[in-house]
Amino acid sequence: MERLINDPDRVWHFLKDLGVPVMYTAGMQGIAREVDGGLMGAVLYDGYTNNNIFMHCAGRGKRWVSKSLLKAAFAYPFQQMNCKRITAWVDESNVDSRRFVENVGFEVEATLKGAAHDGGDVILYVLWKENCRFIKD
Repeated sequence: MERLINDPDRVWHFLKDLGVPVMYTAGMQGIAREVDGGLMGAVLYDGYTNNNIFMHCAGRGKRWVSKSLLKAAFAYPFQQMNCKRITAWVDESNVDSRRFVENVGFEVEATLKGAAHDGGDVILYVLWKENCRFIKD
């Protein structure tokens, strides 16, 4: 059985186990794709301001994301929270994550030299609400 769940604690532990360097913060929210009781992919949100929210995502295997997860992942910040933009923080060395965020519509906004956990660079990506193809206003 497949379903989407809203469980920030479980999502945070899942991402942490996959090596996503995100700190546990009060008020974070999480959405995950669960298949037969196990998480396949997840999205965690933190750092909410009225206009922006940070998005962290990861999954297991090549088919971790689904259309329903993508729709929910963008409906939450853009439709429920009414954010104008989403920011994604991606280590430059993480080619798979960079490819994923670029494929769903994020654009490079800035580079933070030496800010990654491994001493490399971090790329900040932005997705503006009006450019998101997964929601309908």
